[in-house]
Amino acid sequence: MKGKLYLFPATLGESPIDESLPSHHLHYLKSTRHFIVEELRSARRFLKKAYPEIVIDDLSFSMLNEHTSSTEILQLLEPLKQGHDVILLSEAGLPCVADPGAALVALAHEAAITVIPLVGPSSIYLALMASGMNGQHFVFHGYLPIDKRERNARLKQLEADAWIKDQTQIFIETPYRNLQMLEALLQACKPDTRICIAMNLTLQDEWIRSQTVERWKKGSVPEINKKPAVFLLYR
Repeated sequence: MKGKLYLFPATLGESPIDESLPSHHLHYLKSTRHFIVEELRSARRFLKKAYPEIVIDDLSFSMLNEHTSSTEILQLLEPLKQGHDVILLSEAGLPCVADPGAALVALAHEAAITVIPLVGPSSIYLALMASGMNGQHFVFHGYLPIDKRERNARLKQLEADAWIKDQTQIFIETPYRNLQMLEALLQACKPDTRICIAMNLTLQDEWIRSQTVERWKKGSVPEINKKPAVFLLYR
């Protein structure tokens, strides 16, 4: 019998565990000893917060991030092939959604290993829900180009897709470049194009605003620098 691969979500920042994750998720933490994580220190901290009684030294941790080679990812399946259940723990939010892990899940399917996704928070979907934009036709683009000229060209293309295809465009930025992204949006987009910024979702200072470019320009600039945010663009 092969083990099962559980895709375990994590909180978005320091939000309370019991407000973000179903309580029955603790059952999986209590019964699993093999973990695949993106960053060891934060994973240990999350596990202790979610289940204080857990004995970290009894657990086995493997790393999976952008530096993990395809050969190393394949080796991560070994405990599963030996019959052990394994938890793929996200750094924040849902595993494999703007997060490493998709390659591992693909290999698990090829090896006929059962994959079980668990319910949890996703900044992308929470932002879409709260934006008032099209939730039936949308695209997530991840990070946009850093180069100003390439970024502006990309934003104009996303705006065109939003209007022509009736499609919500969703993307993220490294938090310390949030203000530059907002400035680029206000320069590149038409006055009646709508922009939503969803910041620090599920945290105490959660902040969400959705309005036209024209209204963004007339209002005060929000304090979004160095805070995790999701950007959405729609007609």
